[in-house]
Amino acid sequence: MRILSFYSIKGGVGKTTAAVNLAYLNAREGRRTLLCDLDPQASASFYFRIKPMSGQNSKMLVSAQRKASEFVRATDYENLDLLPSDISFRKLDIQIDKARKPKSQLKHTFRQFDGEYDTLFIDCPPNITLLSENIFRVSDIMLVPVIPTTLSRRTYEQLCDFLLKQEIDVERVIPFFSMVDRRKNMHKQMMEDLRGAHPGFLEHYIPYRSDIEKMGTFRAPLPAVYPESRSAREMVSLWREVLERASV
Repeated sequence: MRILSFYSIKGGVGKTTAAVNLAYLNAREGRRTLLCDLDPQASASFYFRIKPMSGQNSKMLVSAQRKASEFVRATDYENLDLLPSDISFRKLDIQIDKARKPKSQLKHTFRQFDGEYDTLFIDCPPNITLLSENIFRVSDIMLVPVIPTTLSRRTYEQLCDFLLKQEIDVERVIPFFSMVDRRKNMHKQMMEDLRGAHPGFLEHYIPYRSDIEKMGTFRAPLPAVYPESRSAREMVSLWREVLERASV
């Protein structure tokens, strides 16, 4: 089982949009896919119209009594399941800190899904915490969305510096541009500058378009609702490049 996390220190960069759409595309190609929503905002859960089961809370990810797999829900799409989140996940760092081996707790938790799924996607909360360190260590690939702006560049470089100091392999980090507006000269210039400074950026990106923003209205992956739209085709191109780079 391959584990792909969608992570950014900065919020509002299109992380959940990427996680939802790419997880759907992975499942559509026949791979057994689990999307774990670890963000207490529960946006991925919202997009799939799924609420947590009664009795579910963040303790399940560290509990010895109950398995997280008990709370997995099927989506409306073949091969795609979801582990939903809710506001209780804001306490997940505290609960992980109390675990016997806090820095490897998620590795232990996700082991139960090995054999059931081909690919596990993680939609991560935007911060650097003990939970984040768990995610860094358990992920085979970290997909990092970056808006082509000065602040997003700064947070991306902060992340790379942090990983290097923690001796975490930065080769597992795959950055890509998100919410790109090609009409803005600043975006085009920043993309050029970042690709020059950090050659690992993917060529394909997620554009800033109204149909992507409308995902919150129709609550479904874009390629499932508007497969012929330009934005959906660009999602597919991005996913193809991820597959090639990450060998999912």
